[in-house]
Amino acid sequence: MNRRKFLSATAGIGGLFAAEPSLVFSQTKSGKANSRPVSELAGVTLGDLREKYRRDLFDDFLPFMDKYVIDHEYGGFMCLTDYTGERESDKKLSWFEGRGSWVYAFLYNNLAREQKYLDVARKSIDFVLKSKPKNENELWSKELSRDGKPLSPPDGEIYGDLFIAEGLAELSKATGDKKFWDEAKNLVLKCVKIYDRADYRPIIGQTYLGKDARPFPGARIQGAWMVLVRVATQMLRMRPDAQLESIAARSVDAVLNHHFNPEFGLNNELLNHDLSRPRNEYAQLVYTGHGIETLWMMLFEAERLKNKQLFNTFAERFRRHTEVAWDDVYGGVFRNLMNVNENRWTLDKVLWAQEEVLIGSLYIFEKTGADWASEMFNRTYEYVIKTYPLKKYGSPLWMYAGNRKVEFEEFKTRPKRVENYHHPRHLMLNILSLDRMINRSGRTS
Repeated sequence: MNRRKFLSATAGIGGLFAAEPSLVFSQTKSGKANSRPVSELAGVTLGDLREKYRRDLFDDFLPFMDKYVIDHEYGGFMCLTDYTGERESDKKLSWFEGRGSWVYAFLYNNLAREQKYLDVARKSIDFVLKSKPKNENELWSKELSRDGKPLSPPDGEIYGDLFIAEGLAELSKATGDKKFWDEAKNLVLKCVKIYDRADYRPIIGQTYLGKDARPFPGARIQGAWMVLVRVATQMLRMRPDAQLESIAARSVDAVLNHHFNPEFGLNNELLNHDLSRPRNEYAQLVYTGHGIETLWMMLFEAERLKNKQLFNTFAERFRRHTEVAWDDVYGGVFRNLMNVNENRWTLDKVLWAQEEVLIGSLYIFEKTGADWASEMFNRTYEYVIKTYPLKKYGSPLWMYAGNRKVEFEEFKTRPKRVENYHHPRHLMLNILSLDRMINRSGRTS
């Protein structure tokens, strides 16, 4: 696929972004912060855009979840359900329990302080804790029965336990119960210990390059730093903790100074265990979906640290990854650049990657007023709203993935699954961002 020539390789990030005009978002506007109060985005007022987001969350997504996905008997989420509400299986996934409990606790803490939402989060945590591994060095089983019995061996990746930690921490904030925060910290420390093993997840390459990928034991994974920094920094906003500060700083350093490849100005997904760059096909692998997602989380952390220089660096890299991943023909971003020099991509379009663009671009615009960020948000929002919602097919959900054109008939052939994390997270975070902008009468912060 020959979508565009990459910007010429340079030795450093400063030269990279000065190399040539952007082919997607106006370079002539990129350096200018809009000092005037902003009243519109995506062609509507901030208030109207906020109302659209509110309807998507409260009128569409949450009622569907309540009716078809939330298990009101045992607790938890039966996400193996399709867009019509037809359930394929009542099995549950520990990943989705951690994610879902965070969503509902965050909803309660930030947008709708209603007992029913807190109850969903608490019941999910109570449910998943029943299957907590007895061995402190083991991870949660990924598959669980409806009543909470493990159906698979301990997982080989730390993501599931980190999502559970994220849910526990947010529930601690909602309830004021310190034990949930402490349990979350213990899980984070366990996950770091497992991640630091020299033989960690040798099959990680298969996630990006397919079943024949070369084994890569002990790889440093951008996606792992991503979830670690997200969980740790949310917890640090609740309580100071030296160990979590160290984990957050370590994650920022890995993404800022090691995963970033100055040859082509993008983040490699996988590095050697010592954070050096591999000398094989993995040096060409850029998982743009994680890159975009990781970078908005790094922006949040730069804001927490009140480090403007760090914020600006991550903002430019966020822009770079989004522009490179953008499909100039059909719109939207691709998630997986398997080989940079060959310009070889996975050509599907997952919803979550588009929503990471919307979170990051709106946040950058909120903080800086940069014209390029509003242009990026507007273009992506128009594409997403035109492409993913299933209302024309009688469902309040959005397609969670599709082929390059995101065609409905192809989507129907995909596994039955309700996305209970990235989609509501996008809606909630952007409602909060719009609220802050409205409260400041459209002025940047």
